[in-house]
Amino acid sequence: MKVLIADEHVLFREGLKSLLENQPDITIVGEAGSYQETVEKGTSLDADLILMDIWFPDGNGLDAIKPILASNPKLKIVILTMSDLDEILFNAIHNGARGFLLKNTPFNWLLASIRALERGEAAISRTMMARILDEFSRLAPPSRRLPDTVNHLTFRELEILKELGTGATNREIARRLYISENTVKIHVRNIYNKIKLRSRQEIIWFTRHTGLVKDQTVP
Repeated sequence: MKVLIADEHVLFREGLKSLLENQPDITIVGEAGSYQETVEKGTSLDADLILMDIWFPDGNGLDAIKPILASNPKLKIVILTMSDLDEILFNAIHNGARGFLLKNTPFNWLLASIRALERGEAAISRTMMARILDEFSRLAPPSRRLPDTVNHLTFRELEILKELGTGATNREIARRLYISENTVKIHVRNIYNKIKLRSRQEIIWFTRHTGLVKDQTVP
């Protein structure tokens, strides 16, 4: 995996670079120390992943996510920061980040998260995932609160559940999320087991009734 490290602190970049370069399957293709440099290198370098802080002297890293992904939709961006504020977490995921990790994350967990991205998963802890689901539930009207079974879904499974709710086929979901159709099938099977549904028709009703997918016809 080819990685770009974006952080304003040189010592942090160098330390992380040194650790990652010892991994045979990871290559560091560049570093960025400012917002502008992050956008420029994120849109021009042949990277698979950007590990990015959000605090730069010349801008907010959260604002860099969309223009970078617009240039390369297959690129994965993981926020690596010291701040665990809900607003930052939600905005990062909303803008398209594929993960959100704190800088005090053990290196072994960081590595596992990076490799999980290659399997089509998200680099995010269960604690962070629970906060995202809580926010979904909070924003839903009382009649559409998310059931507890949804809390057992991973970030990727939740993403695929919402796609299923639109009526998308496995092939369409694979194309939209840049993963294999077989990976989608595995996630779909896990979703069925975790939320106790038996058909796509039930999933469509479930996602629209709970507000995961908007449908004005659902009471």
